[in-house]
Amino acid sequence: MKRKISAVVSVFFCMLFMLSACGKQMDEKKNNLDIFYLNSDRTGLVRASSEVSKSENAQKAIKYMLKALKKPSEDIDYTAPIPKGVKINSYKLEGEILYLDFNNQYAKIDPLEEKLIRAAVVRSLIQIDRISGLWFTVEGKDLVDSSGKVTGYLNEDDFVQNISSSLNSYETASLTLYFANATGDKLVEQKIDAKYNSNMSREKLIVEKLMKGPRKFTGYPTINPEVTLLSVTIKDEICYVNLDDEFLSGGVDVKPEITIYSIVNSLVEGTTANEVQIMVSGEKIVSYMEKIDLTQPLKEDMSWVEKTEEE
Repeated sequence: MKRKISAVVSVFFCMLFMLSACGKQMDEKKNNLDIFYLNSDRTGLVRASSEVSKSENAQKAIKYMLKALKKPSEDIDYTAPIPKGVKINSYKLEGEILYLDFNNQYAKIDPLEEKLIRAAVVRSLIQIDRISGLWFTVEGKDLVDSSGKVTGYLNEDDFVQNISSSLNSYETASLTLYFANATGDKLVEQKIDAKYNSNMSREKLIVEKLMKGPRKFTGYPTINPEVTLLSVTIKDEICYVNLDDEFLSGGVDVKPEITIYSIVNSLVEGTTANEVQIMVSGEKIVSYMEKIDLTQPLKEDMSWVEKTEEE
């Protein structure tokens, strides 16, 4: 009886420890700085959590944030706010104001995009302890807006109206994608964890990842990178993938079946669809490369997947 009581007590305290650790991790994540990026179209802002705590040393946090604003993760569907060619000549924290001096390339940015860039930089850096405002200069001269007015002292209040409707959260999905082997006659499996905009459908994420191609040394592309995805949606357990006419040219050195079942198998594995209907410019074409009938939805076919030594 005593042993049973002891076992119950041990399990109880173990559960308390696990809950405490989980809660601590959630609290730590909540206390991290957010980074504001531009979406893939550079028309709005998106938010992602960083690895830096809000209580981090100000100089270290500034250095981390400025680097992050130039080099976002490849797995996330957003772009760096600070575009290529634009450099930060210097930054200096005086009192509670952070002064950022950009090179002359900053002045060449389209006015509408520049306002979003400004919002992303300010909203990201203003969270850092000790910073209550930012001041932008270009080659030492005060930044002016499209009307010729000096932008001056900037904080988050200057951009609330502009970004409140464009912020999106991110989710992480574990995907199984199929790319070509070295000889282009079989599919090889690639498992990835992808972060994506919560407003993006899972099926669109999968097709875009396939079109982007595999990570280095993990397979070969199955879809011509010049192809444009027009739409992708799931209805009645069928995933409809609509690609532009460039898809018909092939453009990759693989068997036609490898291209088609790379798409079909990846979508069936990763979504609620049981079949995939591939269309070109909205039409169900007779065949792909005169080999694959695309007039009807296709089911998953794992016979095209290369077997591993373990299998």
